[in-house]
Amino acid sequence: MGDIELIDSHCHLIFENFEKDLEDVVLRLRSKGVKKLVHACCEFKEIPKLKKISHEFDEIYYSVGLHPLESEKWEQSSKSLLRRSAQEDRRVVAIGELGLDFFKNENKNMQIDALIPQMELACELELPVIIHCRDAANEMIAICNDLFRKGKCPKGVLHCWTGTPNEMKQFLDLGFYISFSGILTFPKAYEIHECAKIVPNDKYLIETDSPFLAPVPHRGKRNEPAFVENVAKFLADLRSTELITIAKESSKNAEDLFKFDLLI
Repeated sequence: MGDIELIDSHCHLIFENFEKDLEDVVLRLRSKGVKKLVHACCEFKEIPKLKKISHEFDEIYYSVGLHPLESEKWEQSSKSLLRRSAQEDRRVVAIGELGLDFFKNENKNMQIDALIPQMELACELELPVIIHCRDAANEMIAICNDLFRKGKCPKGVLHCWTGTPNEMKQFLDLGFYISFSGILTFPKAYEIHECAKIVPNDKYLIETDSPFLAPVPHRGKRNEPAFVENVAKFLADLRSTELITIAKESSKNAEDLFKFDLLI
């Protein structure tokens, strides 16, 4: 791959369909120039597994947090559990995957009750957040604006971006990064294409969200970090630039946000 170095800013590799061939998956991502990846955490029970594989493979960093669709698992002790998990392992680079999802669930108050303490913890620990936001942009922007006014809005990224240019601008105004997944390569993702064309050079990341949302030409298959190259190539075409430019910009942005190299 020569000079091409990529970072997959969001993936999930501890799901069962990777158990048998994780080493092969890592070999393939290395062959595509993927130097680092962030494994997003969805629920507390994943943390020991994430810790284990991040110490087995140099490329793997991870977050700790609770996904909005798991928000019923939030308890009074959850914040201290996450604090401890983040502080005891230098491979932890973010809090999340947190956020709001009103597409699959309507337990709005429960989701907000799990979201706010995680945002506060990220601020306290000076870690970025990985935000999942589906059919909930207005509510998420309102919450972030409120935290921002109080000086308590952490840095972070809107992962797997599916919003509008106007929504993107509001998140950018709050200082967030925007991450594009394999959905970017789907022919009818017009608004996402529009966002990808106009997002500032220093504010975008790329990701796979493996094992979900495999990019063209892998649609219908299990997604994996090696395929982040397909996202990068498509983004280069949309932005009328070269793959190497996308690789350099998105990698620098991921480094700036997650600060991997300060951890070693």
